[in-house]
Amino acid sequence: MAKNVMHEPNPLENVGNILDGRATARAVKTELAGRIAALKDHGKTVGLGTILVGDDPASHSYVAGKHRDCAEVGIESIRRDLPSTISQRELESVLDELNKDARTTGYIVQLPLPPHIDQNAVLEKISPQKDADGLHPINLGKLALNVSGDLTSPLPCTPNAIVELLSRHGIALNGLEVLVIGRGVTVGRPLGLLLTRRAINATVTSAHTGSADLPKLLKRADVVVAAAGVPGIVQGKHLKPGSIVLDVGVSRILDASTGKAALQGDVDADTMQVAAWISPNPGGVGPMTRAMLLVNVVEAAERDLSYA
Repeated sequence: MAKNVMHEPNPLENVGNILDGRATARAVKTELAGRIAALKDHGKTVGLGTILVGDDPASHSYVAGKHRDCAEVGIESIRRDLPSTISQRELESVLDELNKDARTTGYIVQLPLPPHIDQNAVLEKISPQKDADGLHPINLGKLALNVSGDLTSPLPCTPNAIVELLSRHGIALNGLEVLVIGRGVTVGRPLGLLLTRRAINATVTSAHTGSADLPKLLKRADVVVAAAGVPGIVQGKHLKPGSIVLDVGVSRILDASTGKAALQGDVDADTMQVAAWISPNPGGVGPMTRAMLLVNVVEAAERDLSYA
């Protein structure tokens, strides 16, 4: 869905260009608002459900942000905030409820879940058609198996956000060497599947904190996606000049002077002197990930309408 290129500079001509996720996400949400209005004209309501277990402040903040996004574009919010003491059976009954709820076009289970909950069993309980995060095993399987054709299943939000952010800044990945640092289920693992589809056609190297000679891999990469959760794992001195760097890492670092935790990415500030393009953190991939969550919900509603 590449459109609305937001910057003109040739990626190899200069350094320090910003991949502005906030501005790009606003453009996506403006487009979505029009699609949602069209769905409503056809009698189709769009609704995002969230399931939040416990009292983790960060999780509450993330979920609140998603519902603010919904309000901006006209998506109905269906929120289920549950106690940390909830049992596996009780939690799964809430998922059953949302699976059957006609108002809920798609929904997410906010992670992490309490230790006594079987997280994989919960995620597998989500209806694949209502999987707003795009992480259900069936949907990931479709992504893995469908290399060339059109995908009619939801895509993982952060990998899709990365591709969309680059595309809307006029950056094509065809033939480029992409280094993905991180092997998590939300970013690292599915990103490789998405980038190697024929429509994108990147050459992908998957690395992680245990990879040998990471600086050598960095020096070769045209594009670096840092999603390891290790502050400073990507430094300017190791980068290929003119490369493109996306910082997806999130670490909580305690500020000794204030006693408060602050969020920090994986990419060192000195990369600005070497990389042609860089996504800020915060303000880069994060806002686009939230926008892609909305895209998944709207596309699910559009599929529902076309099948009706």
